[in-house]
Amino acid sequence: MTMLSSLISEIQNAAASGLTKRRLRALTRITDLFVAGSGRHSKKQIELFDEVFKTLVAAIELETRVKLARRLATDPDAPARLVRTFAFDDAIAVAAPVLSQSEALSDADLVANARTQGQGHLQAIARRRTISEAITEILIGRGEPDVVRTVADNAGARFSDGSFRELVARAVDDAQLALRVGMRNDIPRHHFLKLLETASASVCARILAANPRLADTVKDAVTEVIDDINLELRNKSKDHAKAKWRVKQLQNWHDLGEGSVHAAARAQNFERAAMALSVLASCPIETAERAILNENPGVVQVIAKAAGCSWATVKALLLMQAADRRMSEKEIAQAREDFERLDIRTAKNVLEFHRKRRNMHGIASPAVGAGTPAEPAALAG
Repeated sequence: MTMLSSLISEIQNAAASGLTKRRLRALTRITDLFVAGSGRHSKKQIELFDEVFKTLVAAIELETRVKLARRLATDPDAPARLVRTFAFDDAIAVAAPVLSQSEALSDADLVANARTQGQGHLQAIARRRTISEAITEILIGRGEPDVVRTVADNAGARFSDGSFRELVARAVDDAQLALRVGMRNDIPRHHFLKLLETASASVCARILAANPRLADTVKDAVTEVIDDINLELRNKSKDHAKAKWRVKQLQNWHDLGEGSVHAAARAQNFERAAMALSVLASCPIETAERAILNENPGVVQVIAKAAGCSWATVKALLLMQAADRRMSEKEIAQAREDFERLDIRTAKNVLEFHRKRRNMHGIASPAVGAGTPAEPAALAG
């Protein structure tokens, strides 16, 4: 470290005499020295470099800060304090390289940056190789469309259930975002269904085109496209398989009833609630799924009435987070009045009409309750 000591002395002498060019030359040589020894510096040596850099950053010009930020962005041993300083630099040309690449930044650093800095900083963070749920939540909440599209397109980004819900909500008026969200392999199935229900036909078709195995089954109706995609996803869903097994087990024990739907809805278990509701109402599983997700509360009321459910169960279904209805007390009171006024025979007639209409359009989908009581068609697989 003799050379470093010499350079530090040169910087201090230059600072005392106000010779900026000499300080910049010394800074460049220190940077070269640091990068050349990357991976071999001790913790104490890195701290020493950090102190030197920190002293100089405030005095160096933009062009030099940009060059230094770019050089340190990919160095895993880069001094943490210096990297943090660059990350919060108002000049995005300085901040972007370290925000998008540096491993020296902790999640806490990135959270603080995402909460306080501008769209350019958010865009840089959205391009990182991996992004935690806590950070994506902030990017979606504060980010403008370009930022949100970038993070949605990032395979290394992780999203909470609430973040996926927000992405789907924002995708209603943003076809580009809808396409990016629909292409994600990690999107929960209930959010995927909600996305397809609200996306345009062209966006649904483009999502479908990404899977050639499904493309041959496409007919004219977007509903059929959605059902084909959903069937593929449902067959691969571990959560759906668990729900199917549990409902089948309850049937074999003759213990499947309204309580199964109510308990699943209260537990926010979309897969089990939809499966149990479809069996009790003897309707296709996708019909029950759409009913739970549909913004119109009347749809799930009809199926629940046909299944013999009470208002308590209907209310639990209406308040499921998967649907994101956010109903007011007045709307819930109106829904209860409508449900209690609905006749069970009328509800069953509506479902039968729906079934015949689907069959007439060639949309083959076995009714969940179409098999024997112990082994309905949808549970037999």
